[in-house]
Amino acid sequence: MIILLSVAIAPGLALFSYFYLRNQISSEPTRTLFHTFIYGAILTFPILFIQHVFEVEHIFSSQFVINVLFTSSIEEFFKWLILVMAIYQHVEFDDPYDGILYGASVSLGFATVENILYLLTYGLDTAFLRALLPVSSHAIFGVVMGYYLGRAKFALSGSSKPLLFVALLAPLCLHLMYNGILMIEKISLYVMIPFMLFLWWLCLTKVKKAHLMTMQHFHNKEKIHNFP
Repeated sequence: MIILLSVAIAPGLALFSYFYLRNQISSEPTRTLFHTFIYGAILTFPILFIQHVFEVEHIFSSQFVINVLFTSSIEEFFKWLILVMAIYQHVEFDDPYDGILYGASVSLGFATVENILYLLTYGLDTAFLRALLPVSSHAIFGVVMGYYLGRAKFALSGSSKPLLFVALLAPLCLHLMYNGILMIEKISLYVMIPFMLFLWWLCLTKVKKAHLMTMQHFHNKEKIHNFP
């Protein structure tokens, strides 16, 4: 059991450590990040319950609608809602890169608990593939969501609301494509490999841009502070 839990938790911890250590400008309070991770972890259970109810009650007859449209939408919406309601106005969300960290944190909280439940059901044989695909993809969706939340937070007042919408729409589109590829029989892995490479390229691009925006943000604050 201990080995299984360690294997289930390790990918999320490793990915979050990577994004956290990329922040070379300021240290985000670990307590707030931990709370965000817990929000994502708790979120797993109501989402799984809703999905189970819809499946048992046969609300949707199409597997495509269930596995692609419904699953992607409900997961990304609730992660976005948690960030907007609990984190967006938080005093410790004080630079654009924080959006990356909070987005990754809530997503990895969700992905970690989902991974634990999956490995408890199907065993360690799927652990490596789970780390490469579902866990890392959730992290990337969270980074993209957090990137646009960071932009919205520190944008001019007139452009913040559209960016908040993009913070939901962008990861949702990526999640829809990811789940859609998984539905392709026989050749899904051949399509998924280049798609995952694209996701990681997109993720690292957003991380770099957020880092540059944060440097500019602190530079502007310093100029204002030193203005005579």
